[in-house]
Amino acid sequence: MSSLSRELVFLILQFLEEEKFKESVHRLEKESGFFFNTKYFDEKVLAGEWDEVEKYLSGFTKLDDNRYSMKIFFEIRKQKYLEALDKQDKAKAVEILVQDLRVFSTFNEELYKEITQLLTLHNFRENEQLSKYGDTKTARTIMLGELKKLIEANPLFRDKLTFPTLRSSRLRTLINQSLNWQHQLCKNPRPNPDIKTLFTDHTCAVPNGPLAPSPANQPVTTLTKPTAFPSLGAHGPFPPGTAVAAAANAGALASWMAAAASGASTVQAAVVTPASIPLPQNQVSILKRPRTPPATPGVVDYQNPDHELMKRLRPAPSVEEVTYPAPRQHAPLSLEDLPLKAALALHQGSTVTSMEFHPMQNTLLLVGSATGEITLWELAGREKLVSRPFKIWDMANCSLPFQALVAKETPMSVTRVAWSPDGNFIGVAYTKHLVHLYAFSGPNDLRQHAEIDAHVGAVNDLAFANPNRQLCVVTCGDDKLIKVWDVSGRKHFTFEGHDAPVYSICPHHKENIQFIFSTAIDGKIKAWLYDNMGSRVDYDAPGKWCTTMLYSADGTRLFSCGTSKDGDCFLVEWNESEGSIKRTYLGFQKKLAGMVQFDTSKNHFLAVGEDGQIKFWDMDNINVLTSTDAEGGLPALPRLRFNREGNLLAVTTSDNGFKILANQAGFRSLRAMETSAFEKMRNPADSSLIKAVMFPSFVVPGAPVASVSCKVERGSPVRPSPVLNGVEPSKPRIDDSTDKKPWQLAEILDPAKCLQATLPDTTGSSTKVVRLLYTNSGAGILALGFNGIQRLWKWVRNEQNPSGKATAAVVPQHWQPNSGLLMTNDVSGVNLEEANPCIALSKNDSYVMSAAGGKVSLFNMMTFKVMTTFMPPPPASTFLAFHPQDNNIIAIGMEDSTIHIYNVRVDEVKSKLKGHQKRITGLAFSTTLNILVSSGADAQICFWSIDTWEKRKSVAIQMPAGKAANGDTRVQFHVDQIRILAVHETQLAIYDASKMECIRQWIPQDSLSSPISSAVYACNSQLIYTTFRDGNIGVFDADTLRLRCRISPSAYLPQGNQGLSPLVVAAHPQEPNQFAVGLNDGSVKVIEPTEGEGKWGMIPPSEAINTSPSTTSNQTPEQLQR
Repeated sequence: MSSLSRELVFLILQFLEEEKFKESVHRLEKESGFFFNTKYFDEKVLAGEWDEVEKYLSGFTKLDDNRYSMKIFFEIRKQKYLEALDKQDKAKAVEILVQDLRVFSTFNEELYKEITQLLTLHNFRENEQLSKYGDTKTARTIMLGELKKLIEANPLFRDKLTFPTLRSSRLRTLINQSLNWQHQLCKNPRPNPDIKTLFTDHTCAVPNGPLAPSPANQPVTTLTKPTAFPSLGAHGPFPPGTAVAAAANAGALASWMAAAASGASTVQAAVVTPASIPLPQNQVSILKRPRTPPATPGVVDYQNPDHELMKRLRPAPSVEEVTYPAPRQHAPLSLEDLPLKAALALHQGSTVTSMEFHPMQNTLLLVGSATGEITLWELAGREKLVSRPFKIWDMANCSLPFQALVAKETPMSVTRVAWSPDGNFIGVAYTKHLVHLYAFSGPNDLRQHAEIDAHVGAVNDLAFANPNRQLCVVTCGDDKLIKVWDVSGRKHFTFEGHDAPVYSICPHHKENIQFIFSTAIDGKIKAWLYDNMGSRVDYDAPGKWCTTMLYSADGTRLFSCGTSKDGDCFLVEWNESEGSIKRTYLGFQKKLAGMVQFDTSKNHFLAVGEDGQIKFWDMDNINVLTSTDAEGGLPALPRLRFNREGNLLAVTTSDNGFKILANQAGFRSLRAMETSAFEKMRNPADSSLIKAVMFPSFVVPGAPVASVSCKVERGSPVRPSPVLNGVEPSKPRIDDSTDKKPWQLAEILDPAKCLQATLPDTTGSSTKVVRLLYTNSGAGILALGFNGIQRLWKWVRNEQNPSGKATAAVVPQHWQPNSGLLMTNDVSGVNLEEANPCIALSKNDSYVMSAAGGKVSLFNMMTFKVMTTFMPPPPASTFLAFHPQDNNIIAIGMEDSTIHIYNVRVDEVKSKLKGHQKRITGLAFSTTLNILVSSGADAQICFWSIDTWEKRKSVAIQMPAGKAANGDTRVQFHVDQIRILAVHETQLAIYDASKMECIRQWIPQDSLSSPISSAVYACNSQLIYTTFRDGNIGVFDADTLRLRCRISPSAYLPQGNQGLSPLVVAAHPQEPNQFAVGLNDGSVKVIEPTEGEGKWGMIPPSEAINTSPSTTSNQTPEQLQR
């Protein structure tokens, strides 16, 4: 449908709304698919009119269109199902289950089974995932909030959520103008014509009396009647219609074309109609500025309220009653909105040439460098998640000129990195010929997708676009060409017309017109439609050299920033309707050699890297708003990039790295990693956006599985390095504090210096806590006692705790089912003093598996009932670990030193691993390296292949002098799935699991000289929480194993309780600064830093290495690495 036809639909929608034809309005919205009325949708959802909700949605998307659509339909049908269960209408619930929810069973059978099991419960709130389900109204409101987020993120709803800004009664105004034109064309116009119909053109009847006024004396204006536009032939995969809309559109691009056609600049191709005929100049003018008839006595205002026709057209109420959304208004500007303070300084290892934040995950940054390497950083965790050095994927498919360049060992640098709008693809352009496309399904899943020999010479820019809803890649290069490719690497368009290498591109769309702006190094700006008809615009950029163009976030304002050959910088805003410069920004001081970079933020701010600093402008003010040097270290022309929220700004540094500047909101996002982002990093197999809130195991159909490799990429955080006093000297320091203060070890001696909560016990069954876990949701804590009884605490969502997550600020409930059951393990015939209790929790928190010297029991977390028991002793089970990709597979460490790989579903031991000499005390899986790591009471660490279950290597823990090689050893993987923490009473040690060797070690000494009782990584693996048998707690920096904070027993243990100490520690799965400890008297405490502090001490600076003896190791580098 052409642009004018689409606009006509909007005019009809406005007319129907004004006339109160409510049903017709929403039916046309659905049938046209042009405007999704969120107000109407909200009303129907809150009213529970589910059939109408789905019927309305069907006009915009189908269930299987994409993962967002699938999640939308799932949430609606799940809510309908739960409401039927809540009303105890089991027959209706079964009907919904079979007719509406069964479709999801093909994508996740386990999910469907769990939903079906709800029918067996008297109250579905007994389900762990649904325990916080309130009343129907509240549940609908919560679900509606989730649906809105999914709709806004769904690309199928792009540009359909905002109704265009129209004056009231716009259709009537156009009719009035049409009647005026018709009256002017009358041969015998009458002063007061009688208009009685719109079905035929108006003509004034010939008067019967005296002669009518001569037509020559009337203000008659001749207008060429437009002819019907024939359909434009299809070009490649894009159906006809794009060029039609462009030629007829009176918006921005048509105006640029018109201005180009009438201006001084030379135009290579005039505005082309679908019939490939140049648009007449008078029609260009009409497109640009529609003419209005002169006000003369012969022209009648048919909108006069007394005119008969307008009486029939006029609605009963005021025509000002328009309920469509109004344009968004900008919030008041403040300097506090700008990211001005340096939050992080990270080292890339080579000059950073391009950066781009993920379009949805605000702390995920993609970086390209001069060596051709690309790196994915998780800023909230300060982690290099993935690093890919440059390499040619398939030389045979490359052109001969490129192969010749490779033979000469020509260096290859990254010129541009970019994310696709949905964040599923990464594009990388290089200085010679190539473009690489990667498929991105999660932080540990970056897969080669397509390699394109795109241009002769450098590929100077790359961007993603969606012409006709097909994801494409647009590139430009030194060969003066712009090319459009689909994501499989097939070329669809080549645009020729520039006389110099093309420097940058800016794909965009207005309404349904898709176009591309391009700039060349001769300063020419051109615009292209997705056809083969040449450029539509030819302008000179300010400075007439290298220029970059960007739109504001809402797509309504166009800016360009560039440099002249003399080094003068230019930042301007363009008037799209005129194709002229609207505003030139001031504040550039020096002539600089090179090309200036800029970016826009949230429709408010512009930022430019110039003269070793970052300068900011309010978009509506030509003068510099403020500037910052980011605490120094910036190059003369730093590159920069905002994240989507505008609260973080990445800027390049002179020392082959980059800094992250932040505002207050940015600092908060960096201090505490958001739950969804961390869950994606922690469990890449579960990283789909379509996860059901109710069941975290819901997986997108067809989602790629994380790749598995034992290769450590270049730039891996575990690369070999010398170890000195527990510190890698060459590793850059990341200062996460906003204030520059002299560093000193944080010591907490007073209970008032930290937040803590003691969990209540209402059963009287408490005994010393030997195992402690947070639930994966972060809303509960599970403790296994010495006597084999498990206790569960849950935090509920309320005014004091709106997140419903575990917190030290609120005391949780000691939770039990209505039956009063306890989760009690089989301990018949067991000597508890010799038992080694063990516990493991399923990923969706539905089941817990545990043993205390007897059989392994599988408990239902909702009912506390024992689902099954298996593996009776002897030998007894001593450690349990679920396989990360299959909850039915469990690794079970045994008292006899073997490891059983057990399949719960078929009740069968698939493999039995032998390699230890004493009982198994720790197990950990790495899907990245495809290995299982085990530890035992023999102080050995073994590495096993998951594919074959064969042992790869065995490493002995390096014991301090005089210590026997025995004692429990625990292992836990870092979130990078490569480094592993080994905990023994004599030490903390970090191993590189890819090389199977120790790279760092810390031994108790000084104020922390007591044996270690337990240690665990924080959820983001930046800290290690360590408990000691004398009651002290140490918080260590995970990278350096240097102490950040010591928590004295006096800060959290009651006075006068000698002998009380923590036996186990657990870290919150989403809050990196929260942990819990289980004590030898059976109590459990949750501990957090105070709100004022927000974190546990500061990272020790490098100069503090020799001033803090409590953080140093008494092992030499040679001893550690031999």
